[in-house]
Amino acid sequence: MFQIGKLYDRIELHEQFGGGRQSGISPSRSHPIIFLFSGKSGKNYGYEDGWQQSEGVFLYTGEGQLGDMTFSRGNKAIRDHVENGKQLHLFLAQGKGKPVEYAGEFECASIDFARGPDRDGNERQTIRFHLVPSGFGDEQFDRAEAPISTEFRKSTTLQDLRARALRSAKPVEVTEWRQAVQVRRQRRADIREYVLKRASGVCELTGDPAPFLKLDGTPYLEVHHIRRLSDGGIDHPVNCAAITPNAHREIHFGAAGEELDNKLAQIIAEKEKWHRDPG
Repeated sequence: MFQIGKLYDRIELHEQFGGGRQSGISPSRSHPIIFLFSGKSGKNYGYEDGWQQSEGVFLYTGEGQLGDMTFSRGNKAIRDHVENGKQLHLFLAQGKGKPVEYAGEFECASIDFARGPDRDGNERQTIRFHLVPSGFGDEQFDRAEAPISTEFRKSTTLQDLRARALRSAKPVEVTEWRQAVQVRRQRRADIREYVLKRASGVCELTGDPAPFLKLDGTPYLEVHHIRRLSDGGIDHPVNCAAITPNAHREIHFGAAGEELDNKLAQIIAEKEKWHRDPG
């Protein structure tokens, strides 16, 4: 959909996808997208966004020019984006009236709070969202090869694993942004373990059994992000499925890939509806 590093005209983005044209946090009403725009003007309000290069985390400060920032409007939209099935797409401003540069799709892994002046110079609390690229760790996640802790394996019931996965979908309040990557890894592990347990060794798209057993005796299935708009994907039970390698490759590279992905989305939606309300 968007290419990292490519420049886009913001007006044209909003003409195609909707969303407010002035706010830094701009949810679309017609697409499952939240646009984030980051520039240098935050310095005027006591904050500055940017990459933490050594960790691959982008610090994004919430909206609100006067008084303490609160989890309302755009800030609430970012915090709840995984739970609500919304994707975060970040653009970097190049200057007033200039195109914006696409930085990628992200997930909000964690949150912390900082002190700084508001527009009038009064000290207030700011909210900082710790954004991690959504494609981070995709290879291990999709192929379900990352190690699963003993604690997860002791969680024997599907409902226990589902509850854990849903809790993990929400950003964690942490003391510093460096914890964001580990939080994201934990979220992915929780989602992966639940999805594989839900599949019970059977492809959730085709109904075929897993093609073989792994060395630990568990069925080999790959975890796939459904309907992802870029190379990443939202880590949430309703957005992930365990499927065979052949089905996985066909979705990504086959002529009927989009049709199969839509079919899979319907299957998982029904499964999750049942698990939410078994009656």
